[in-house]
Amino acid sequence: MRTARRSESSDSSDHYDYVIVGGGSAGCVLANRLSADPNTSVLVLEAGRSDWIWDPFIHMPAALTLIIGNPLYDWRYESEPEPYMGGRRVYHGRGKVLGGSSSINGMIFQRGNLLDLERWASDPGMKHWDYAHCLPYFKRMETCTAGGGEWRGEDGPLILERGPAENPLFGAFLSAARQAGHPLTCDVNGYRQEGFARFDRTINHGRRWSAARAYYHPVKRRRNLTLRTLAHVNHVVFEGTRAVGVTYRRGGVTRTVRAGEVILSGGAVNTPQLLQLSGVGNPGELRELGIDVVSGLRGVGENLQDHLEVYVQHACTQPISFNPALKLRHRPRIGLQWLFGHSGPAATNHFEAGGFVRGNDDVDYPNLMFHFLPIAVRYDGTPVDAEHGYQVHIGPMYSDVRGSVKITSTDPKQHPALRFNYLSTPNDRKEWIEAVQVAREILSQPAFSEFDGGELSPGPAVRSDAEILDWVARDAETAYHPSCSAKMGVDEMSVVDPDSMRVHGVEGLRVVDASAMPYLTNGNIYAPVIMLAEKAADLIKGNTPLPPLDVDYYRHRDQQG
Repeated sequence: MRTARRSESSDSSDHYDYVIVGGGSAGCVLANRLSADPNTSVLVLEAGRSDWIWDPFIHMPAALTLIIGNPLYDWRYESEPEPYMGGRRVYHGRGKVLGGSSSINGMIFQRGNLLDLERWASDPGMKHWDYAHCLPYFKRMETCTAGGGEWRGEDGPLILERGPAENPLFGAFLSAARQAGHPLTCDVNGYRQEGFARFDRTINHGRRWSAARAYYHPVKRRRNLTLRTLAHVNHVVFEGTRAVGVTYRRGGVTRTVRAGEVILSGGAVNTPQLLQLSGVGNPGELRELGIDVVSGLRGVGENLQDHLEVYVQHACTQPISFNPALKLRHRPRIGLQWLFGHSGPAATNHFEAGGFVRGNDDVDYPNLMFHFLPIAVRYDGTPVDAEHGYQVHIGPMYSDVRGSVKITSTDPKQHPALRFNYLSTPNDRKEWIEAVQVAREILSQPAFSEFDGGELSPGPAVRSDAEILDWVARDAETAYHPSCSAKMGVDEMSVVDPDSMRVHGVEGLRVVDASAMPYLTNGNIYAPVIMLAEKAADLIKGNTPLPPLDVDYYRHRDQQG
C-alpha cells in the first residue's frame, strides 16, 4: 500500500483556519465570505496563475474564443472515447487561472428553473435546498442592473448586465420564436423562465465580471486572507480520518500546510480527483492503484453530468452579422476600440438572447435551451464558409445520462479519465431530435425571410431522426457544464452532507463547488454554483441561514389546470 507522502518542505507554523483548494468560482466566494471574520485565517491555493488586470484575453468578453484551448488559461481536458459518438473524444475546457472557469466561460448567467431546485429538495436530506431556501442566496450574490423586483438582487457583488440585442438578427430571432408559438418572457431568471428573452451576462461596462473580480479582488488586502497561485495540490493530509492539511507543489518544491478545515473547490473534475488521490473513494478502485483507503465512498467520481450542444447555422443574405469581425485585418481596430473605450464588438460575449422550451408535453418545465448568436463560428473561433451568418446553440438541459471521473494514476498532474456517456439513453436521443426540430422550426419562420441564406449546418441533407443523431454524434461539443461528481445527499452514493457540506465518513473536510450538485440545472451552471457557495459559507461559519422567500413563480402545470 502507498503511505502518505512527506513533503520536501514542511513548516508546522504554516497553519490556517481554512485552506480552500481552488480559486475558481466557488473558491472566490468562500475566500470573501469566510475571511469577513478578521479572527479567521484563510488560505486559497490556486493551481493556475492570477487573472492580471492587464490581460486582455481574460477581461475582453469577445476574446473567449482565444482562451478556451489555450494552455495558459485552460486545463484542456478531454473525455475518454465516447461509445455513442463514434468513439471520439470530446474536448473539455476548464479554467486554469484565478476565477476558474468564470474567467474563461461564455458569461451567460442562468439560475436554472424553480423545479430544478424542487428536484434537489425531493431527495432525502435535501429539504433545505428547495427554491424558497435558495432564492435568498441568488439575490444576495447579484446586482441585476435591469431590475426584476422580488425575484432579483440589487446590491450583490456579481454585476449582471442584460444583453442589448440591438443587431437586427436578434430581433428576427425573438420574432421568429413567437411566430413558432413560443412566448416571450421579461426575465428568464425572474418570474417565468419558459420563453425567449434577452439574457443576463456577467459583464460590467464592457469587461468580463468573473468571480475573482466580484468576490476576491475587493477583499484581497485583508490581512487574514492569503492567496498562493501556481500551487498544485497533490493530496489532502489525514491523521486517521481527520483532514489536517494538504500538500502542494509550487516553484518546484512540495510543501505542507496545516488547516483547521480543508475545503475542496476544484470543480467537478479536480475535486473527485483529489478525493481519490487522498484515499476517499471507491475502495476497490483505490486499492488497485495502491492508495490507502481513508473513507470508502463509492459515489466519489460517479453521477457526472454535463450539457452537450450543437450549432444550427445559417448563411445571412445581408451584411449585418459579426462574421467580418473575425477577419485578421479587422482585429487591431476592434481591439483598440475595446482597450481605450471598453466598447465595440469586443465588449460583448454576443450571447445576448435566447430561450427555454419544453420539447414535449411530458416534461413539467423546459428541457431545451437555445442561445442565439448573430455570427456563425465555433468556440475555437473557426468561422463558417460564408461572408455573413448566424446560429443557435441547442441541447437538452436535464438529460438522464450519467458518467464518471476516475483517476488512473497516483500522479496528481495526470488527468483523470472522464466518461460522460453522451447519447447513451433513449430519452437523451429523443430530446436531441426534439431540439433540432424546434430550432429548425424557429429559424424557418417569416421573421428570417429577409436574412436567410440557407442552412449551413447540419445542412438540408440531414433530415431523418437517424441522420440527426449521427450529426450530433459527429459534431456536438460540450457546453462546459461538468457537475454532480461528488453529490450532496444522504444515500449510499452521496459524498457530501447537505446540511454542512462535510464529506461523509471523515472530519475536517468539505466540498463546495459544482461537484456537490445532485442534479444538473437546466441552464448554464455558473449561477447555481455561486448560489451554492454563498449558502455553503453560512453553513460553514455556523450562521443562521437566510430565511426562505415564498414568491410566486411560473409553473406550466398550474396554468393547465
